[in-house]
Amino acid sequence: MTAAIEVKAVDKSFGNVGIIRDLNLNVAQGERHAVIGPNGAGKSTTFNLISGHIKPTSGEIRLNGEVISGLRPFEINRRGLSRSFQVTNVFARMTVWENVRCAVLWATGHRYAFWKNVDHLPEVKQRTAQILDDIHLSHRRDVPAGLLTYAEQRELEIGITIASGASVIMLDEPTAGMSHAETDRAVALIRRLTEGRTLVIVEHDMSVVFGLADRISVLVYGNIIASGTPDEIRGNPKVKEAYLGEEVD
Repeated sequence: MTAAIEVKAVDKSFGNVGIIRDLNLNVAQGERHAVIGPNGAGKSTTFNLISGHIKPTSGEIRLNGEVISGLRPFEINRRGLSRSFQVTNVFARMTVWENVRCAVLWATGHRYAFWKNVDHLPEVKQRTAQILDDIHLSHRRDVPAGLLTYAEQRELEIGITIASGASVIMLDEPTAGMSHAETDRAVALIRRLTEGRTLVIVEHDMSVVFGLADRISVLVYGNIIASGTPDEIRGNPKVKEAYLGEEVD
């Protein structure tokens, strides 16, 4: 079966500084795959490379078998990949409903036209309402997004991310800054909304990683040092060394 994401021998340098070095990553279709690593390991750079926000210096990236390295973010999105960011990225002055509707409009092929009334597009209205129900924010639909709690804004961003109907979802630290209760709620939401899709997640909370991921890849100094199931990663001596400073024979 064709992998959902293939990263082959990718390098990324900024000037003379190499950030990503001979990166190889394979994410199977329908898999929940976590990318972990110490601060500065290159996790966000890897996400930006895959989603097209920066271009690789060399190497190749494929999405569902199609080469996407060098394409712009919206072109990659149209091919079935959607992502969130570390920093909450919503339209603060627009309502919760309007935020999700914007994403749905784009995903359903509607573009700006001054003679169209978006309230007269039943498929958009239905899809928007369904997503708000899925992320448990229907009761907050008329609230400006900037007035939501931090956890609610993260839930809204997940809703916006899935609105495109993408087959591959990438979430960058979706539970950062949350309480234990908020984290549990977010994980349950992510698990439910990504059912049947491919999920790639960067996350620092190891309880989230080991409870959610089917496979885990460990990134250190821009290179994958280990990939495997949660049990395999727990017992990997190289991973222990990277995180705990333990010597490896």
